[in-house]
Amino acid sequence: MARSTARKRALNTLYEADEKGQDFLSLLAERIAQPGAQTPLPDYAIEIVRGVADNRVTIDRALDEHSTGWKIRRMAVVDRNILRIAAWEILCNDEVPDKVAIDEALSLARTLSDDDSLSFIHGLLSALCADKEQYPVRNEDDEAEAADASEGDESSETAVSAEATGSDAATGSSDAAESTEPAPSNPADSQPDQQASDHQNTDQQASEQETAAQETSTQSQDAISSSQMDSGVSNTTE
Repeated sequence: MARSTARKRALNTLYEADEKGQDFLSLLAERIAQPGAQTPLPDYAIEIVRGVADNRVTIDRALDEHSTGWKIRRMAVVDRNILRIAAWEILCNDEVPDKVAIDEALSLARTLSDDDSLSFIHGLLSALCADKEQYPVRNEDDEAEAADASEGDESSETAVSAEATGSDAATGSSDAAESTEPAPSNPADSQPDQQASDHQNTDQQASEQETAAQETSTQSQDAISSSQMDSGVSNTTE
C-alpha cells in the first residue's frame, strides 16, 4: 500500500485519539485488534502512530518553538496532527526526504484544512528542517541498543565488584597466613638474655667468695682470741 494512504490512516487514528483525549497507543491497539469495516492498518501507519506517541514531547516542543503566533495546543486538531506526522518523518525517519515529508503534509492539508493552514504548515515545517539537528530523538532500535548497553555496563560493574571482593579476600587470607607463621629467630635477640645470665653467675661467685672470706676472717679472729685467753691464763698461773 502506498505511503500516502498509510499517512492518511495514521492521521485518522491520531485525530480520533486527540479528539477523545485518548492515549495514541491505546487507540492504536484497538484499531489493530478490531479494524472494523476498514482494512487492517498498514504497517507504515502503525509505525507513524507509534513514532509520534514515543517522541511526542520532543515533536510538540519542536513545533511550538518554530510556530509563529500559534502554539500547538491552540491549533486545529487536524492541523497539529498533520504537523506531528511530518515532524516525525523529518526528525526520526531518515528514509523519507524532508521535502517529501513537507509535500505529503501539504497534500493532506489541501484535502482536510483551509487555505490559511497551507502556508502556515509549509512555513513551520521548512523552519523545522533547518534546525532539526537541535532535536535528537530515539527510535525503537536506538532505545533497545541503549537498554542493551546499560545492561552490559551493569554486568561489567558487577564483575569488577566481584573481582575486587575476591582480591580483598585473597589478600586477607594471605595476611592471616603471614600472621600465624612463627617469627624467625635472631641470634642477636638472645644475646641480652645470655649476658644477663653470665652477669648473674659472676655476681653469685663474687658473693660466695665474699662469704668465704668473711668466714676465714672470723676463724682468724677466734683463733687470736683463744690465743690471748691462753696467754692470760698462763701469766696468772705464774
